[in-house]
Amino acid sequence: MSVDRNHTIIPAKDKWASAKFLADILNLEAGPEWGHFVPVRTGNGVTLDFRDAVDFHPQHYAFLVSDAEFDAALSRIRGAGVKHYANFRRERPGEINHLYGGRGVYFDDPNGHLLEIITQLSPSPMDRPPRGEPSAESDAWQPRRGERRLVNFCPGP
Repeated sequence: MSVDRNHTIIPAKDKWASAKFLADILNLEAGPEWGHFVPVRTGNGVTLDFRDAVDFHPQHYAFLVSDAEFDAALSRIRGAGVKHYANFRRERPGEINHLYGGRGVYFDDPNGHLLEIITQLSPSPMDRPPRGEPSAESDAWQPRRGERRLVNFCPGP
């Protein structure tokens, strides 16, 4: 049996406003409400289930999109005046990045969550050789002089 993600619960001050915000940016649909949740279903069938919450730590959520979807989403982000950045530290406001041969942008949702859209997957630590086991590919994971490698992780503020 394969293992796939089914859903993720995302805390929000206003579940409908937050679900609608993300759905509008990604050109998806929010709802209908299901129990305590407002789901947003992604193209691979995973639902992001927004729920009302008072106290929570902002999180990071990343979405892989096509080049055309990236262009459309970035246009909606800019058109709505949403703050966006080239990296997870919220540096280089108004810019995008070009990591791993693709494009990416980070943007704030109404709850302080840091959302990200990318057109190319970043290398996974799962693809790296185990520590202490050298391989011919291990040099490929070392940053070149002046280059920084970013990982899709963002701690709360």
